[in-house]
Amino acid sequence: MADSKPQIMKTPQSNFTGPVIVDPVTRIEGHLRIVCEVGAGKITNVWSSSQLFRGLEIILKGRDPRDAQHFTQRSCGVCTYVHALASTRAVDDAVKVNVPENATIMRNLVMAAQYLHDHIVHFYHLHALDWVDVQNALKADPNKAAQIANSISKRKTNAADLKAVQDKLKALVDSGQLGIFTNAYFLGGHPSYYLPAEVNLIATAHYLEALRLQVKAAKAMAIFGAKNPHTQFTVVGGCTNYDALRPERIAEFMTLFKEVKQFIEEVYIPDLLAVASYYKDWASIGGTTNFICFGEFPQKSERGLDDRFLPSGVIMKRDLKGVKPVDQKQILEHVAHSWYKGNEAKHPYEGVTDPQYTKLDDKDRYSWMKAPRYMGEPMETGPLAKVLVAYAKGHKATVKTVDMVCKNLGIQPTALFSTLGRTAARGIETAVICGEMEAWVKKLSENVKKGNTKLYQDWKMPDSAQGVGFVDAPRGALSHWIDIKGGKINNFQLVVPSTWSLGPRCAAGKLSPVEEALMNTPIADPKRPVEILRTVHSFDPCIACGVHVIQPESNEVLSFKVL
Repeated sequence: MADSKPQIMKTPQSNFTGPVIVDPVTRIEGHLRIVCEVGAGKITNVWSSSQLFRGLEIILKGRDPRDAQHFTQRSCGVCTYVHALASTRAVDDAVKVNVPENATIMRNLVMAAQYLHDHIVHFYHLHALDWVDVQNALKADPNKAAQIANSISKRKTNAADLKAVQDKLKALVDSGQLGIFTNAYFLGGHPSYYLPAEVNLIATAHYLEALRLQVKAAKAMAIFGAKNPHTQFTVVGGCTNYDALRPERIAEFMTLFKEVKQFIEEVYIPDLLAVASYYKDWASIGGTTNFICFGEFPQKSERGLDDRFLPSGVIMKRDLKGVKPVDQKQILEHVAHSWYKGNEAKHPYEGVTDPQYTKLDDKDRYSWMKAPRYMGEPMETGPLAKVLVAYAKGHKATVKTVDMVCKNLGIQPTALFSTLGRTAARGIETAVICGEMEAWVKKLSENVKKGNTKLYQDWKMPDSAQGVGFVDAPRGALSHWIDIKGGKINNFQLVVPSTWSLGPRCAAGKLSPVEEALMNTPIADPKRPVEILRTVHSFDPCIACGVHVIQPESNEVLSFKVL
C-alpha cells in the first residue's frame, strides 16, 4: 500500500486479572450485556446476556396468520424487511402456495438492497471505530493520504478534499464537541490501534461519505417496497407492488443501485482490504467451530433451501470438505440458562415462550435469549457462515472474491475463522450480491416486456397447518415457525440470528458462538476493552453502549460510552 508495507502486529496484552463487564451492548432488537472473567490479560470465561424481553410470540397468538409480518418486522427498526419476509414465507409454506417468478425477483431485489445498506452501515458506522483512530487522523499528511487512497482504488482522491475533512475534524476536537466521535476508545491513544495516520484519515473521510451514501440503498428498498423501514409490499402468495413494474420505476431503482455499487467497488472493498492489512493478527482471534446458513435469494421456489443463489448448508468442526444440508428437524431451542420456565429443549414448532426472570447477576439463568442448537451444537450464523458454505460448495462468485481477498492480504482461507474473517466476509458477501443484482433486474424487465406482470398467486387458508419461513438475513439465519389452528395463529416462534450467535449456554453447558469467540481474547487495557467490542461487533449488534469495568482490588466502577 503506497510507500508503507503493513507489518503483522503482535496483539497487546496486559497482566490484568478480574471481571470486565460491557453493559449494555445495544441493538434495536435487544440489549446485550457481556460479562467476562479475565486472567493474566486474557478472557477465561464469558456470559452473553440479552437484557430485553419482547414477547412477540405471545402477542401473535390468536391473530390472522396474514398479520404476522406486520408485527414481527417491528421487532427491529433496521433489518425490518427480513422479518416481514420470514413471516410471509412461513405462511406461504403453511398454505402451500408457490409465488410467481416476478414476486420472487421483487422480494430478492428488496432483500439485496437491504444487504447493501446493512453491510455498508455495519462496516463504517457500527464497526469502523473499533479499528480506526479518528483523532490520530489529525496527524496525517493529506498529500500522502491522497497518494495511498489513489493506490488502492481507481477512484480519484484529492488531497484538498482530505484536508477539508481534517480541518472539520480539528474544529470538532478544538471545540470539545466531537459529536458522533465522542468518548470512543481511541481518545488519548490506545495500544491496540495500528493504522497509520493517513489511513485513519482516509477511513474517517469515507465514514462521513457513507452516512450520505447509505440513504441511497434505503431509497432503493423503498422504490420496490413501498416504504422503508417496514416495507408494505409482501403478501402471502407474492407481492402487491405492480407500480414498480413500470420501466421508469425500474430505472429509478437501477440509478440508485449503480451509485451504491460504485461506492462498494471503489470505496468499501478497498477500505476493507486496507484496514485488514494492518490487523492480520486478528486472523487468529475470535474464531468459532460450527456454522449454519439457510441460503438466500431463491431462484425458482421459495419453499425450500435447495434452490438459492447463496447456498444453504452446515459446517461442523470447520470441515470445509464436509458441508451438509440443513435438516430443520435438528434445530432445538434450549432454555436451561435463559429466563424462561422449564429446562426441556424444544423444536420451534413446539416452542414455548413462558418468561421467568431471576436476577441480573445470575450465572445459571442469565439471558432473555433462548439458545438454538443444531444436532446439539452451537452454530455461528451470519456472513461468515454464508461465505464459508458458498466457498466450500464451489459457488463461483464467492470463490473468486474470497481468493481475491486472501491473495491481497496474503492469508489462507482458513484465516477466515476469526474476527478478521467475520468482518471481511461482509464485504465479500456484499460484492457477490452486487454482481448478481443487475441480472435479476434484467430478468424482471424481460418478463414485463413479454407481458408477464404476474405478482400474486391465489391461495386458501387451511383450518390447520404448519409452515416455516427461512430467510438468511444480513445478520444470518432467521426462521419464523407458525402453527395454524382454526385459521388463526396457535403458536408462532422466531429463531433469529442473534439467538444463534449471541445466546447463552445450552442445557449441556456449551458456550454460544460469541462466548466461544471471546475466549482467550487478549485485553490490552481493561479500562478500554476495545478487543471485546471488536469481536462482539463483528457479529453485528448495534453500538450505542456504556461500558463498565470493575477493578477487583478497589471495586471501583469505571463508566464510559462507546460509539
